[in-house]
Amino acid sequence: MKLTFLGTGTSQGVPVIGCRCAVCTSADRRDHRLRSSAMVETRGVRLVIDAGPDFRYQMLRTGVRHLDGILLTHEHKDHIGGLDDVRAFNFVDYPPIVHRVDIYAAPRTAACVRKDFDYAFAQDKYRGVPEIALHEIDTDHPFSVCGVEIIPVSGHHSERFTVTGYRIGRMAYLTDFKTIDEREIEKLAGVELLVVNALRFKEHYSHFNVAEALELIRRVGPRAAYLTHMSHDIGLHAETEPTLPPGVRMAYDTLTVDWED
Repeated sequence: MKLTFLGTGTSQGVPVIGCRCAVCTSADRRDHRLRSSAMVETRGVRLVIDAGPDFRYQMLRTGVRHLDGILLTHEHKDHIGGLDDVRAFNFVDYPPIVHRVDIYAAPRTAACVRKDFDYAFAQDKYRGVPEIALHEIDTDHPFSVCGVEIIPVSGHHSERFTVTGYRIGRMAYLTDFKTIDEREIEKLAGVELLVVNALRFKEHYSHFNVAEALELIRRVGPRAAYLTHMSHDIGLHAETEPTLPPGVRMAYDTLTVDWED
């Protein structure tokens, strides 16, 4: 299995427009964070988790020409705002085949995709709209994409919003979590590579802070863990990462991690 961090930032990304803090003006590329997204490649199957506003550039940067599916965590624009750009994948190697892109999401997120990108689901589509196959998942049950089993892991982003993480083999990716029930933590038993959001050190009403992320990591007990969805308030990568417990690292854009399936 290969995990590539396509983006590790928050809804504003880093640098933040107009900000002149030490992180936003850093020359260290590890401090430059596009909106959070990841790519998982396993057994010949390539999946992307979330397609935010930076999706086009993230795909160009990786150079991929084919996706087997996109898994959406929730409906916020920093996680679905780039879905129009899947149309590029529709026409790779065209003609003669138009490749529909399979997108998997919980019902509420799927409903938002249908609303925000209604032109892609119209009966009388205009030429060039994204060709999407939208699949609603049951977050209480595993599903598969091209033979790869995926286990949804549910949590709350806030009191108003739910969010879906994904376990694939011995890797799990959770972003935008603020709370997670015991039953969902049990789904993470045996995970050896855990990715979890950590917005900043100070507490936040709708995201794990560093302490909350580290507590979940401690409970799951993976061999390795990576923090993602980090704001500029988390500090410079070079200064913050050495303060983390053994086995816990700060992810950064374009970082790849190879893992045994």
